[in-house]
Amino acid sequence: MSSVDAATPSQAPCLVPASSPQTLEQLRSLNQQLSAMNEALQARLEQQSAASKMVLNVLSRLPIATLLLDAQLNLRLFTPACQPLFNLRSTDIGRPMADLRPLPTDPDLLDDADTVMHTGTPAEREVESRTGESFLRQISAYLDEDGAVDGVLITFIAIGEKKQLAQALQAETQKAELAAVRQSRFLASTSHDLRQPLQTLKLLQGLLLGMLDEEQPRRLTVRIGETVGAMSGLLNAILDINHIETGEIRVNPVSFRMSDLLDRLADEFSYKAGAKGLKLKLVPCRLSVESDPRLLEQVLRNLLSNALNHTHEGRILLGCRRHGGWLSIGVWDTGVGMEPAALQLRLNGTDPSLNPGQEPGQGLPIVQYLCALLGHQLRGHSQVAKGTALFVDVALAPEIATPQEAPAHALQTNHEQPHSGLILLVEDDLEVLDLLGTQLKSQGYQVVMASDAEHAFQSIRQGGVQPDLIFADYNLPGPINGLQVIVQLREQLHRRIPAVILTGDISRQLSHDVAFEGCIKLNKPAKLNEISFVVASLLARQQVHNSPLITPVADAARVFVIDEDPLFRATVRCVLEPYGYAVLDYPKVKAFLQDYLPGQLACLLVGAHNGLELLHRFKANDDPLALIITSNSGEVSIAVEAMKAGAADFIEKPLVRCQLLHSVARALEHSHDANKRRAWTEQAVQCIEGLTQRQRQIMELVLAGHPSKNIAAELGISQRTVENHRASIMNRTHCKSIPALARVALAASSRGLS
Repeated sequence: MSSVDAATPSQAPCLVPASSPQTLEQLRSLNQQLSAMNEALQARLEQQSAASKMVLNVLSRLPIATLLLDAQLNLRLFTPACQPLFNLRSTDIGRPMADLRPLPTDPDLLDDADTVMHTGTPAEREVESRTGESFLRQISAYLDEDGAVDGVLITFIAIGEKKQLAQALQAETQKAELAAVRQSRFLASTSHDLRQPLQTLKLLQGLLLGMLDEEQPRRLTVRIGETVGAMSGLLNAILDINHIETGEIRVNPVSFRMSDLLDRLADEFSYKAGAKGLKLKLVPCRLSVESDPRLLEQVLRNLLSNALNHTHEGRILLGCRRHGGWLSIGVWDTGVGMEPAALQLRLNGTDPSLNPGQEPGQGLPIVQYLCALLGHQLRGHSQVAKGTALFVDVALAPEIATPQEAPAHALQTNHEQPHSGLILLVEDDLEVLDLLGTQLKSQGYQVVMASDAEHAFQSIRQGGVQPDLIFADYNLPGPINGLQVIVQLREQLHRRIPAVILTGDISRQLSHDVAFEGCIKLNKPAKLNEISFVVASLLARQQVHNSPLITPVADAARVFVIDEDPLFRATVRCVLEPYGYAVLDYPKVKAFLQDYLPGQLACLLVGAHNGLELLHRFKANDDPLALIITSNSGEVSIAVEAMKAGAADFIEKPLVRCQLLHSVARALEHSHDANKRRAWTEQAVQCIEGLTQRQRQIMELVLAGHPSKNIAAELGISQRTVENHRASIMNRTHCKSIPALARVALAASSRGLS
């Protein structure tokens, strides 16, 4: 053994170097740092654990049902409040939401969640649970720490109590609205009921005033009329205030031409101004404005009514002035006026309330409210004893093409001419009906009176004569009101008969409806002179459009009438006798033949069937008596056949008064002067010679009673072509009706022209 091998362990080599004091100090420092970091990490973990427990505790106690879904719409988290809605368990965490049973009223939950996750836009919807509870379901995107969408958060907020409160509020609102409607209806009904006796008082006051000559009784009677007018004004104010308080007024601004509104108001108020001896002048306006036409019309109507009430002589001017982008619509009057300061107080709404029956400016509060509602400015100026001018500033509409306006209505009435015309009077109040009928008859009019729509239609059918004017109360018993009576009669008679509506309804809707149908509206209680003026003006305007009447050739001219209907015979008598004709009427042909003596200057009105028989009889006896055939619409072909046999004319029932007078005068004139008959024949020949062969062919079919549709089928042409030919035929022959065309054609055929 060597000495090396025998070395002791203590002498073996050292593999780990001995630590220096510096190294040990570094290790101790590092160990301390690690311990501190470990303690901080442990504290942070404890804080996070406490926060997590707190969050879970809050979520578990949160009454709002909440779901958290991941990007694949799997269930990540839910609150206990969700369990009653979806029957969830803790083991459902991680399951797809599609596997869970949805609410019965929320089938779009997953689609909405997918949309929110892709768009980031929150969504909400009202849903109900299986027990009927109401919830507001809200879905919003769930963002991770980097701001990327990592799922959706869905909450279900109970809104049952709020919904119940909303429903209760809605129910109360509906009750209030219903009460307001009932109140409005009650006031409107009460107003109508009160206006009926006021109308009777107004008519009686007018009749009484016309009978009195002494100054004191006349002054007292005038005071009665003023009192009735004040009561009517109070009724109007009550209804206007009710409309404001119940919130029935709604603004619907549109662009419209001022000419349409101004012309309608001028047409309506010209009668009222004329009845007071005032002149109403309208300055035409071609501009358009932006406003609610119905509310603006009510504003101007109140201003015009106010001007009429406080103007006793002079005139009223209605017109417009442009100021930049505004149109100033003004009403000027020459009335009593007021102090400028007083007017400004009223325009500012600071003047104490005044008696509307005694002080000027009574309609200003309503006008102020409507102008504020429309956003229009109301201004004006006034002087005592010189008049008042009030203006409404309205924004101009964008420029639009407007056709050239017709000139303003300027109705001239010749009151020296005797009153004439047939008036259909429809009024359910028998006292008012009797008073109006008596007054109109005393003025020379022929009046047919009816208490309801059915009697009105029956009177026209049986009377056989069309009215020249319809004067109807709006509220009539039964399903048809006065305006509908007018519309239906116009359609049946194919004439736009002038008409007046008398009503206690002062609503804007009715005013619009009456104006739309081209009627004049008079509010109850209407003054007697106002009614008389309107009737005379409308009939005078109608006579302007009709050709002048042919006067009888002699005072001894007789007109025989044969008809079984006594009402028709009486109506014809009422039409003809005021013009100097001696009318003899008979129910049967036999009675007429017993009284008739040949050689008289006379003509005969007779139905188509009896007329044919009499024509043959007179021709056999060489009797030149002129026959006018009266026929219904279905007897045109028979009437034409009667004219071929020698009848002087035929007219359809119900007859038009002026047409009847023309026909009788012409028949008597032609029978009296053969030369005039020959001249008429020559004129007819020239008219027919101007027609083409096709037009003559169509004319013959028309006179045979064929409608345009059948004529088109027979000739193999379009119905429009037939209508064009018919219009050309009427134009070239200067005829305005089928009877007139028949006269021309038959006169020409008597000369052998076919």
